[in-house]
Amino acid sequence: MLKIAYHPIYKHPLPEGHRFPMIKYELLPQQLIHEGTCTEHNFFEPGLPEDHHIFAAHDEVYFKDLVDLNLSKSAVRKIGFPLSDELVLRERIIADGTIKGCDFALEHGISMNIAGGTHHAYSDRGEAFCMLNDQAIGARYLLNNELAKKILIVDLDVHQGNGTAEIFKTDHSVFTFSMHGNGNYPFKKEISDLDIPLEKGTTDQEYLSLLKNTLPELLEQVQPDFIFYLCGVDVLESDKLGTLSMTLEGCKERDLFVLQTCYDAKIPVQCSMGGGYSPDIKIIVDAHANTFRLAQDIYE
Repeated sequence: MLKIAYHPIYKHPLPEGHRFPMIKYELLPQQLIHEGTCTEHNFFEPGLPEDHHIFAAHDEVYFKDLVDLNLSKSAVRKIGFPLSDELVLRERIIADGTIKGCDFALEHGISMNIAGGTHHAYSDRGEAFCMLNDQAIGARYLLNNELAKKILIVDLDVHQGNGTAEIFKTDHSVFTFSMHGNGNYPFKKEISDLDIPLEKGTTDQEYLSLLKNTLPELLEQVQPDFIFYLCGVDVLESDKLGTLSMTLEGCKERDLFVLQTCYDAKIPVQCSMGGGYSPDIKIIVDAHANTFRLAQDIYE
């Protein structure tokens, strides 16, 4: 059974006019249940992870300052959310959703997190709506518990996974692959194990051709026994914070190819949703929902 991490805290209140579409975290599970893609039984509610899981990917001093709301104004500004106890609690619960999702993926082949994909969180700081790097925490959980030996992170958000690249820059048990808009934030990129920067206006055909030529070769080269997939839908042409020109159908074909490749290779995969900033919330929800629809079709 497809297991999906969701907690009501995912939809966090923000100041009016804030550009982050928090409402999607409430609408997406409602849509999946309404249309019959999922039932209540597909969802599980994560809790608080043990701190040592977070320390495996993040600096203890940074984490303590985050929990104590002791970050500088500059550090909070880089995160982009007003800092509060509930916001930090939310981030910790999202990380637990991905940790528990790792166990479900090992059991069922796949798991999903309605939120997550917080790939701009560095080991010692947060950036761009990300404070704790959920998939980095999940990867270290697997490695430290000898549940995986070699991990591949497939980051297809429109923004480079800069925090993820920094966390694993000297860790050869995790291979980081980021395919992203070249002209997008972060404007100073980190170095992933494989970066594919895409020019402004890249279309479905160009994008999918590159992906289909790259991912099978990576599986051959890396030989992973676990995959994390960050499936941001900010690759869409309509996205306010993206630079690519993909259609809803192209984004769906991207997810189909990645999930089918994982399934055919019998490699467990954990999926976190990442970004999506189209002005029409219906487009964001539909694009994310496609990922879950495909997962149900492939893994049922």
